[in-house]
Amino acid sequence: MRILVVEDDKDVAGFVVKGLKEAGHVVEHADNGRDGLFLAASENFDAIVLDRMLPGGVDGLRLLETLRAQNNQTPVLFLSAMAGVDDRVRGLKAGGDDYLTKPFAFAELLARVEGLSRRGRGEGPATKLQTADLEMDLLSRTVKRAGQKIDLQPREFRLLEYLMRHAGQVVTRTMLLEGVWDYHFDPQTNVIDVHVSRLRQKVDKPYPTSLIHTVRNAGYMLRPETP
Repeated sequence: MRILVVEDDKDVAGFVVKGLKEAGHVVEHADNGRDGLFLAASENFDAIVLDRMLPGGVDGLRLLETLRAQNNQTPVLFLSAMAGVDDRVRGLKAGGDDYLTKPFAFAELLARVEGLSRRGRGEGPATKLQTADLEMDLLSRTVKRAGQKIDLQPREFRLLEYLMRHAGQVVTRTMLLEGVWDYHFDPQTNVIDVHVSRLRQKVDKPYPTSLIHTVRNAGYMLRPETP
């Protein structure tokens, strides 16, 4: 996806832009409302991550209202420290599609942005995931490979689901900690390596082709093995 991030806080912007790029997306960044409005109105994006309070004479609400008045229907996720109910309502009434308050977990932001993009394309939520001969049914909570059922523990299921939702993309340890464990560990902990090793024993070891790959100095990737 092509995503525009309009955020003036350098630390937040750097964190979000880096994470979205690591997830395989193309990202443009504007650090003020005027530049953000120009980019949003002149280029095509699949989603916009928009702060409420922005310098440049154009705040987040005004930026979005201007886009909607131009019939620009790009999905917009507000990302703001303005967390009151009235603040969220104003953002949604201005044309926002979703509202996430700071502080936030990157995994949640990523899931919301990707969800908005699917919704914008008229796609419903996926109930089945598949990579090569590996199949996951999210409703029955079952996993099969080459037609054979694989029994997974709840954490193993969540870990595999996250990898399958990001198949073909490098998934960093930070993304896994936030997306699968829902909180922050010391990034040097080996908890992820232990769980990935156990998952490989069930998903890869009994089969001739490996799907879970280690990307050196980066993380992991789920994809069919390159010949």
